[in-house]
Amino acid sequence: MQEVKADEKSLPKELTAVPGYGLYWNSAKKKGYAGTAAYMGAKLEKRLKNVKYGIGTKKFDDEGRIITFEFDKFYLVNVYFPNAQRGLTRLKFKLEFDKVFHKYLNKLRKKKPVVVCGDFNVAHKEIDLANPKQNEKNAGFTKEERAWMDKFTADKYMDTFRMFEKKGGKYTWWTYRFNARKRNIGWRVDYFIVSDKFEKKVKKSYILSEVYGSDHAPIVLELKI
Repeated sequence: MQEVKADEKSLPKELTAVPGYGLYWNSAKKKGYAGTAAYMGAKLEKRLKNVKYGIGTKKFDDEGRIITFEFDKFYLVNVYFPNAQRGLTRLKFKLEFDKVFHKYLNKLRKKKPVVVCGDFNVAHKEIDLANPKQNEKNAGFTKEERAWMDKFTADKYMDTFRMFEKKGGKYTWWTYRFNARKRNIGWRVDYFIVSDKFEKKVKKSYILSEVYGSDHAPIVLELKI
């Protein structure tokens, strides 16, 4: 999960002690902001070798944006990318995060394959949002953010959803305004990415668009491991 906002200490017991699941929480220092979390089933948890919170860069780590889980055969990285914000006030910060995160993944990839799950806060191609022309200068679809995504995926990082779905109209986020979700005026900003040498392990990648409870829909990756 990304952008969890809440501090782990503020959660009710039914969320911190879920039977059969371990909880991993990385909240931001600023209350009610950003943060990442994961629930891990007991079977998988037994195979967990190490957990790392953050990447060693204070200004990013203070926002609780990354948790890295190490298993025998791969790393699983849970990430919440910064939003460039209205007026692009945080575009520079976002692009700096993009660059640092890419380097971090490349360092991990030298040891073993990487699986990335997260809200990238960018729609990569025109096919990934309902109104591309109207959003070319807006956060999440600027030429700078998309250029980074081009560079990132060209570096042998595979967008698993596009391995199976070549058509548009499939999104993971909709604004709460304008009845956007019902009208399917959305953006695909949430991704499961795998590094090279792990593509053959991908069984399925899809969006649970019928699941409500957030302005985002859950996404699923099934691996053959």
